Amino acid sequence: MTSTHTSTGPERLVTGPVSSLPTEHGTFAIRSFTADAVTHAVLTMGDPAGCVRPLVRVHSECLTGDALGSHRCDCGDQLDAALAAIAAEGHGMLVYMAEHEGRGIGLAAKLQAYALQDEGMDTVAANRALGLPDDARDYTAAAMILRELGCPRIRLLTSNPSKQHALEELGIEVVSRVRLPVADRPENSAYLTTKRQRMDHDVPPARDTESSRTQLPGVDMGVDTDIYAALAANEEVVAQLAQSQDGFIATRTGDACFVSGTTDRTHLHRIRAHVGAVLVGAQTVIADDPQLTVRAVPGTDPVRVVLDPHARVPVTSTVLSIGPTPTIWLIGAEAAPNADVGDHVRVVRFPPSASPQDIIDVVRGEVAGSILVEGGGRTVSSFLAAGALDRLFLTTAPVFIGDGVPGIRFEGSEVMAQALRTPFRRFELGEDMCTEYLLSPAAVAHSQLSPSVQESASVESPQPTQ
Repeated sequence: MTSTHTSTGPERLVTGPVSSLPTEHGTFAIRSFTADAVTHAVLTMGDPAGCVRPLVRVHSECLTGDALGSHRCDCGDQLDAALAAIAAEGHGMLVYMAEHEGRGIGLAAKLQAYALQDEGMDTVAANRALGLPDDARDYTAAAMILRELGCPRIRLLTSNPSKQHALEELGIEVVSRVRLPVADRPENSAYLTTKRQRMDHDVPPARDTESSRTQLPGVDMGVDTDIYAALAANEEVVAQLAQSQDGFIATRTGDACFVSGTTDRTHLHRIRAHVGAVLVGAQTVIADDPQLTVRAVPGTDPVRVVLDPHARVPVTSTVLSIGPTPTIWLIGAEAAPNADVGDHVRVVRFPPSASPQDIIDVVRGEVAGSILVEGGGRTVSSFLAAGALDRLFLTTAPVFIGDGVPGIRFEGSEVMAQALRTPFRRFELGEDMCTEYLLSPAAVAHSQLSPSVQESASVESPQPTQ
C-alpha cells in the first residue's frame, strides 16, 4: 500500500494565460495547466527551460499546511522554503499539484486520519485503518507539465525518494534530489519521523550540537561536515581565500608559501573534493603554478577552470600540460592561444565584456555541481563585488606582511550603513581563523543555521558598490 501512482494519465494539457504573482520571495510568473478536469498551478522565475538542470519543486496541495498554517505537517514550511530556494537561484519552477491533499486521499479522508492520529496512530497506520493507501498521488500531470515547459531534466526539491522515482518512471530525468532546509517542529516531529522510518523519506543531517558535531578525519578543526555536504548536494558558487591580518595574500615578491597553515589547506582540499569545478585567474596560475587537485583528503579532483581573457598562461603550466584532470581554458573571443596543450584541456571562449555571472553561466554549461572560485584576490574580489558568490570562506592567518599582493579589495561604500554585512560563522583552523560569509539566501538555506542567525540572514544585505 506504499506505492505512488504513475498512471499514463491525460493525453493533453490545457494551458492558461501567464500573469505575475508578487510574493515575499520575489515576483513569479503563474499560469494554470488543466489535465483530466483537474487544474494545477505553476510558478516560474527566470528561464528554467534555459537551464541545464533547473531547480523544481513538485508540491502537493495541502489546505491545512499551505493556507491555514497548520504545524501538524511541514507542507507550508516546505512551500515557503521552495519558493525561497528558487528565488535565490533566480531560475526555477514550482508545480502546485491539485487533488494531492493528504497524499492523494482527499481532504475529508485526511481529516478522518487526523482523528485517528489524535488517538495514537501514526500517519501510515491511520491511512491503512481507513482502507486507504499510504500514498495515492499521481504525478502524470506534473511530468507532462515539465515536458511542456521544456524541463525534462531537473534538480528536484524534495526529501521523498518516491517522488523522484515516480517522475523518473514517467520519463523525467532527476539528476539530483535537493533537500529543503526545513526544521522539524514539536507538533510535527512524530509525523516526520514516521515518514522517514516507514516511507523512506530522507533523514536530515545532524544539527550542529556538541553531541552531533562531526570533525574531519585526522584534522583538528571545528568545521561541521554539513558544509561540504551542502556544496556537494547543491549548485553554489563558493570562494576561498587565505590572507594575513593586514589583508595580503602574498609578499611584494609574490611569495605565498604559505600564508595559512596545514589545517586551512586541508579545509581547502575538502572543498575541492565536494565541488564540480575550481576556478582561478590567470595571474594565480602564472605566479603559483598550482595543481588544483585533491591531495590532502580522499575525493575526486574537480574540473580545473583557468580564467585567462588574453591567453597569457604559459602552456608549460601544470594545469595546461599535465592531466588527466579535465581542464577548461577560458579565453577571450579575440585571444590567440598556443595550440600545444595537453589532451585534457578544452578551450572555451567568452565575450570580452563578460561579467562574473556570465563566466559562471559559461562554466555551468560545461560542468555540473558547485563552483569554487579559489583565487587570486582580484578574481575573488570581482566575484564578490558583482554579487555572484553564495558563500565566501575567508581565512585570516596570525601574521602581518606589511605590503604585498592584496586579498579582498573592491570599490566600497562611502558610509558604514551601506557596507556589506552578511550572516557569518567562524571556525578555528589550527592557528588560523576562518570566517564563512553566507552571501545569498540559498547559502543560508543550505546551511542549517541557528534561529538567531537565520533571522539576521532574512534581512536583505546591501551589495558592494560596483
